[in-house]
Amino acid sequence: MTLCDTLSSVLTIDALKEQRLILLECVSGSHAYGLATEQSDVDIKGVFYLPRSRFFAMTGVAQDYVAQVNDASNDTVYYELGRYVQLLLANNPNILELLATPSDCIRYQHPLMKQFLPQWFISQQCQQSFAGFAQSQIKKARGLNKKIVNPMDKAKKSILDFCVVLDKNHSIPVLDWLAQQPFSQQQLGLVAMPNATQMYAIYVDSTGTHDFAGLTQKPEATSLSLSSIPKGMTPIAYLSFNQQGFSKYCRDYKEYWQWVAQRNDSRYQATLEHGKKYDAKNMMHTIRLLQMAVEIAETGNIKVRRDNRQQLLAIKSGSYDYDALLAMADTLSQQAQAAFANSRLPEYPNQAAAIAALTAVRTALYTSS
Repeated sequence: MTLCDTLSSVLTIDALKEQRLILLECVSGSHAYGLATEQSDVDIKGVFYLPRSRFFAMTGVAQDYVAQVNDASNDTVYYELGRYVQLLLANNPNILELLATPSDCIRYQHPLMKQFLPQWFISQQCQQSFAGFAQSQIKKARGLNKKIVNPMDKAKKSILDFCVVLDKNHSIPVLDWLAQQPFSQQQLGLVAMPNATQMYAIYVDSTGTHDFAGLTQKPEATSLSLSSIPKGMTPIAYLSFNQQGFSKYCRDYKEYWQWVAQRNDSRYQATLEHGKKYDAKNMMHTIRLLQMAVEIAETGNIKVRRDNRQQLLAIKSGSYDYDALLAMADTLSQQAQAAFANSRLPEYPNQAAAIAALTAVRTALYTSS
């Protein structure tokens, strides 16, 4: 294979195995946590290294660097050696867990990988990476709860649903008002009222000679139509447009139906089945991360295999009320904050030791290849 072929070839999981580029392969996720059930998938995480020719030829060409290789479902992911160390230095929870993977979940470990010591990486930054990530998951769970409790109709509202007519000291929805009139909205003309936000005077072309633009040109319009009104005409009513409400509705509608299109249907059905209207699996991992954060601060170690399997699986099955889980998460967050405040962990990972080990490992790999 020529250098050009090496650089242009796509690295796949099969290619990593065929070229013996894998340095670490572990079963991760629920099996490593001790939380697997009969329905659990087998997740694989690992580390590989770029071939010597590809690594040295890519210098200065960032797009040639392959940071990770994964399958279509992301159930199997391998990180390039340099990216692996970068994520360790960032105290990424998923990658730090690889350093403490239970022995029965390690499928393969190159002897050189033992040079990366956990104590170099576990630091005060774990408070943000573990507890901070857990808080982001709580926020995500709140958003999911809101979507489940408040589903949105597929039929999208129009701009006219956010307009009311002020007529004879009353305000009524413009669509109701139109239904009472002998003319259509296309016969109407709007003029913005000076010094009044989103207020319009309504004129009617009863003779069909003025070519007014109507209230809106088409149902999916995102703005009202304005018309040129001849002098001397008198408005028949006034219209108020709730622009902020319409803008928020459009954002919420787009976000909701994107979520519907992209959601994991099996997890969503499980959420509906347990009837608690929250993503139970998400909340289980939120509590797990917060508990791990407290342990890291208190012991300086990462314990991947969980001792409280029954509690966590009970959360996953929807046995807890949503508010009770939020209260539990808040308590754990406070415990983690206090534990890190009293912890003797270094403020940052030992970057110098990590980079030295990375250099030594890569040098050894390329010297022997």
